[in-house]
Amino acid sequence: MTQTYAANVLAKRTLLLASAAMGFAQTVLFAILAPLGREVGLVEVQIGAIISSSSLTLFLVSPLWGRASDVWGRRKILLIGLFGYSAGTVMFASVFQAALLGYLVPVTALVLLILTRVANATVMAAVSPSANAYMADITSVSDRIKGMGAIGAAGNIGAILGPAIGGLLASISLLTPLYFSIFLTLAAAVLTLYALPELPKPTVIKKPPRLKYTDPRILPIVIAGVFLFMGFAIVQQTIAFRFQDELGLSGVETAKIVGISLMFSAAAALFVQLLVIPRLSVRPFVLLRISMPIMMVAFAIMAMGQTQNMYILSMCILGLGMGLAGPGFMAGASVAVSSDEQGAVAGVAGSCPPLGFTVGPLLGTYLYSVDGALPYWFAFASYFILFFFTLKFKDKK
Repeated sequence: MTQTYAANVLAKRTLLLASAAMGFAQTVLFAILAPLGREVGLVEVQIGAIISSSSLTLFLVSPLWGRASDVWGRRKILLIGLFGYSAGTVMFASVFQAALLGYLVPVTALVLLILTRVANATVMAAVSPSANAYMADITSVSDRIKGMGAIGAAGNIGAILGPAIGGLLASISLLTPLYFSIFLTLAAAVLTLYALPELPKPTVIKKPPRLKYTDPRILPIVIAGVFLFMGFAIVQQTIAFRFQDELGLSGVETAKIVGISLMFSAAAALFVQLLVIPRLSVRPFVLLRISMPIMMVAFAIMAMGQTQNMYILSMCILGLGMGLAGPGFMAGASVAVSSDEQGAVAGVAGSCPPLGFTVGPLLGTYLYSVDGALPYWFAFASYFILFFFTLKFKDKK
């Protein structure tokens, strides 16, 4: 029992460090992508298309990786995702570098950026379902929310460090933060290779269950998850434009201030996941219901605000809401199914954020091109409807 406990502690720490590295990498990208895209001659919708195309890929392949982790093992799939992410980001950054040096015209750069980002996303999709399924395997049902919350908190620690360090590195060049994220995720992959224990394989190997999105046990949480992350994606993809256009900032200045706002947002989410959720004894859908009005306030401030402090405040409030919603969503999906379906449900749940991020960036950048406040009012209305939708469903007891 002592060996099992020690192995679980080591596994949790490794998973949390890997999640922190991924949180760093993702937040750095969102902080620099908008000004970087404009530097190479891309317009808002084209920049949104880069994220949408990779997010669609994540949506399509995440369930496949989730089921694969049931057969091949969580550790192996997680390693594929981490090493693949590092290699794919090298290709993605190289295309941007070539475009900045003038070797690629904007149209060619856009095509290559989409292709490399899709290739990157194909293997990156292995990380979330394998990590969440691994955490589900080593936690009891009663501790599932805390386990999922810990992974979310680790990601938010990375998301705090990402903008802070990325903002400093952006002073060197807009691509320097991206290169540093490659080093960090590669280090996480090496750590996982040597430190993450392999879980015991089942004595009877059976075909992993196929879990449909329309399965009545998880359909409400799937719908809530897609709309939840669609609204969040709208903000992630447009807030840099909002800062740059409303405050008249340069590309480097935009990366710095967006990095600061994302840092505060992640810090707020981390506060909720470390200090609030462990003290709550509520079911997953309750967390979602609490989070909706909080994030609606954030969207309203984004739409009506005209100062830097107002936008940063709105991001902090958004972080508080997402800190509640994220663990509620993942835990709600996990506890809705049986123990032998954890890999499958992790894949399905892991594909909901990418689906939201497939629609959100394109929709958000289009609405932003019409009116700078429109994306946030749209997100406000979507969450208003989503709040009443969640009232119709009950958590599994």
